[in-house]
Amino acid sequence: MTDDNVGLTGADVDWDAQAASFDDEPDHGLRDPEVRRAWAGRLASWLPARASDVLDLGCGTGSLSLLAAEQGHRVTGVDASPAMVGRARAKLAGRDAVFLTGDAAAPPVGEQRFDVVLVRHVLWALPGPGRALRHWRGLLRPGGRLVLVEGVWGTVAPVGIPADVLTGLLAPLVTGEVRVERLSGETALWGREVADERYAVVALV
Repeated sequence: MTDDNVGLTGADVDWDAQAASFDDEPDHGLRDPEVRRAWAGRLASWLPARASDVLDLGCGTGSLSLLAAEQGHRVTGVDASPAMVGRARAKLAGRDAVFLTGDAAAPPVGEQRFDVVLVRHVLWALPGPGRALRHWRGLLRPGGRLVLVEGVWGTVAPVGIPADVLTGLLAPLVTGEVRVERLSGETALWGREVADERYAVVALV
């Protein structure tokens, strides 16, 4: 999510057209070493310590998928944009990762189940976030976890999902710990200071 996209819904954005410049945003491409280290550290704290099967939904160009693969996890990425998927496949060539073109709300993974469903800046763009969460919960193995990075972007015409709304949607779906980490003040994650609400929720099922 960039400032240029504030006020838009996910359906308004041509993600294929965005693919070529998507990684120019510091927290998308993770090209700056400090930003990359910040995301790698957060991801390591959110994902299991053991090698796990991670489903990265709305994976974009695969930057978080790459960090997860570098930490020893097996990654399946899904994105609706064929151009994004193509860039993710190139970025993770030779690694234990598979990328599929499909709907993040109902990913085309068949009967496969995962230890982690990882979703960054996607839930806000879906027409039925509660329905998507229920579906994602069903893709997890017993003892799995949802890792959801979301926020409310912009101040004039804000879009997104506040943390309290997201935790409310999760309440009937999970029986384990639900942890909220506030990320707005972590400038290293964004490559700049931000004034809006940004957070991560880690929910154990």
